Amino acid sequence: MPMQPAEIEALIKSAMPDAQVAIEDLAGDGDHYAATVISESFRGLSRVKQHQLVYAALQGRMGGVLHALALQTSAPE
Repeated sequence: MPMQPAEIEALIKSAMPDAQVAIEDLAGDGDHYAATVISESFRGLSRVKQHQLVYAALQGRMGGVLHALALQTSAPE
């Protein structure tokens, strides 16, 4: 069963309450999304570490119910 954008956003915000999250369904199939996540928790972290935080927030759903997620992450300016 595909994930809904609101569910992805809720999982990320649950782990990073300050996050600004924008989700886009890339293929219209509920399996391929792009996410932009801006959070203070990313400050000082490498891009890899930032992405690992987002993947951890998704609680193991990556590669399963969520097939692909293109990420753009940053700390607030």
